[in-house]
Amino acid sequence: MKLATCLDSAPLTTLQLEEIDGQILVVTLNRPNVSNAISTTTGHELIRVFGSLEAEPSAYRCVILTGAGQRAFCGGADLKQREGMTDEQFGEQHYLFERMNRALTFCPVPLICAANGSAVAGGLELLLACDFAYASKQAVFGFTEVKRGIMPGGGGTQQLPRTIGVRRAKELIFRGARFSAEEALAWGVVNRLCEPGRVLADAIEAARDICNSAPLSVSQAKKAIDLGMQGDLRTGLYVEIEAYNRLIPTADRLEGISAYNEKRQPVFKGR
Repeated sequence: MKLATCLDSAPLTTLQLEEIDGQILVVTLNRPNVSNAISTTTGHELIRVFGSLEAEPSAYRCVILTGAGQRAFCGGADLKQREGMTDEQFGEQHYLFERMNRALTFCPVPLICAANGSAVAGGLELLLACDFAYASKQAVFGFTEVKRGIMPGGGGTQQLPRTIGVRRAKELIFRGARFSAEEALAWGVVNRLCEPGRVLADAIEAARDICNSAPLSVSQAKKAIDLGMQGDLRTGLYVEIEAYNRLIPTADRLEGISAYNEKRQPVFKGR
């Protein structure tokens, strides 16, 4: 495991890691008996894993986030763990979850969500932190926090409006309403609906396709999209060309042109 350093302090207990083809890392939320709910330990472990990816972005060319079982990708924060917490304890845990979501949102490696089941509350925030998502046809989505006396606080009020539009997002968040997999696809929350049990396999297929692309090109395109979408079009175009220019002196650019002219598959090395 290339990220063995993130396990130095203690083994992971709520996550499962798997390497595929030496290029893809599958991170599985592994608490199926509680709908893969996010505990304090889960928050710490996700920060450890994604912090290691930030420190060594060349370790993998793509990451997939999924959940154990077929019923739920993630049901949000573990509310049983929150029972009896003081305000201070609640605030400390939530700050941990904020850091966790930022670690996913700013992951330097392409991050695919394979929503094997329903994604609600903090689970939907995890999905929206990924670059794109595939989901089971049986999955259900929604932000239910207002029914629990809180509100989305892990990026939900910012990510959902940017994905589906402000007015639709307000209706869903204010009502604490759930929506179907078909609606999630139509609104752009997920990119593809998969047969139950096929979500991870389809995500791996997409990840392998990404791995066949030049890694520096994918990385720079991700930066251009993420940064460019935060400003006006003129600024975005400037961000794009700055990202593009960094690829001109790379060996992978020369390899891509040579492979095309020689009618062969390119061998990209991230240089």
